[in-house]
Amino acid sequence: MSLDHLSTFCLVCSLLAALTYAVGAFWVGRLNEKLGLWVLIAGVVLHALSIISSMVGVDGVPQFGFAPALSATTWLVLVIYTIEHWKIPQLRVHGSLAALGAGSVVLSLAFSGHPLHLQASPWLPLHWMLGMASYGLFAVAVVHAVLMQRAERKMRLAQDNQTGLPLLTLERLTFRFVKAGFALLTATLVAGIFFADVLYGPAHALRFDHKTVFAFLSWLTTGALLVGRWRLGWRSTLASRILYASACLLLLSYVGSRFVLEVILDRTL
Repeated sequence: MSLDHLSTFCLVCSLLAALTYAVGAFWVGRLNEKLGLWVLIAGVVLHALSIISSMVGVDGVPQFGFAPALSATTWLVLVIYTIEHWKIPQLRVHGSLAALGAGSVVLSLAFSGHPLHLQASPWLPLHWMLGMASYGLFAVAVVHAVLMQRAERKMRLAQDNQTGLPLLTLERLTFRFVKAGFALLTATLVAGIFFADVLYGPAHALRFDHKTVFAFLSWLTTGALLVGRWRLGWRSTLASRILYASACLLLLSYVGSRFVLEVILDRTL
């Protein structure tokens, strides 16, 4: 692990973000809800600063990789949850999400990625943002699906629903995020298929590699889930399992491919 290409500002923000998240995760049960939320907001702000500064590097060359992608995805999940919790105070899962945020920040320090090729288009960051946003929305949908299954299990056992929201509300929220994630994934694939040579340069045009194949399989699986829910009324355990499969395929597309290249094969392209 080398931190030479990360600025001092990035290191400080990353360490403070991880520490703030850790405090939120460890003491969330002992803090009141409002104070716990403010701790989470502070972590989100520091996390954002660490992501922005890590992508620049000390020499101004953009850097990215599987761990920064996971970190950006986790950050988006936390941002959405923070907004959601502000509007729906009954939603109580920020302890585990804060722990996830701390882990993602530390991982992005350990594996901070590689410099990106300079032949890319100025439009490439927009393509990345679409992809990361779809990652984040699918992750949020998975979090809600887990809460939905937990609430359903508690209801069947006649126990108190500790998620803080009714089952049907969780289900509606889950599929709202699934639909939004599917729309952004569709936009990402369309941009990658029809404008690959513009985005990445002629030498890096679209190839049917593992990243593209897994992303397309995730798109097909999510499309089948939405059609199945619309036409056949899929819900509960079946819908959640299909969502998990789709999210895993999407995770394997970029993060999985980059992990193999960067960690196992020690290559940058």
